[in-house]
Amino acid sequence: MDLKLDPASAVPIYAQIVEQFRALVGSRALRVGDRLPSVRELAAALRVNRNTASKAYQALESEGLIETRAGQGCFVADGGPRWSRAERYRRLERSVDRTLVEARQLEIPFDEVSRVVDKKIREFPGGDRS
Repeated sequence: MDLKLDPASAVPIYAQIVEQFRALVGSRALRVGDRLPSVRELAAALRVNRNTASKAYQALESEGLIETRAGQGCFVADGGPRWSRAERYRRLERSVDRTLVEARQLEIPFDEVSRVVDKKIREFPGGDRS
């Protein structure tokens, strides 16, 4: 789990954590039942105060996105929000748009981009499946 925090942002750190967890669950990068790092582990990994990590988990739990099981830890809850197929495709298209802009800035022809994408798909675990 790779969370990116921006200390210069006007958005509080705990809210940045919450939003990124929402995105991970919504995109299905985190699935129902997945165990999350403890508050202490999350704080250490992100180099934030434990109170900040705890506040983020409390907000996620109040939204029903995660659940805490006594003595076991925090897990992605069942019934949390999931992105629709249309939303997942919208986000993918946005990502492709950013890639195409970067390719143009790097003066890489789009047919080369297509070849690179095809190569990366073949190399990706399970990339030979549809």
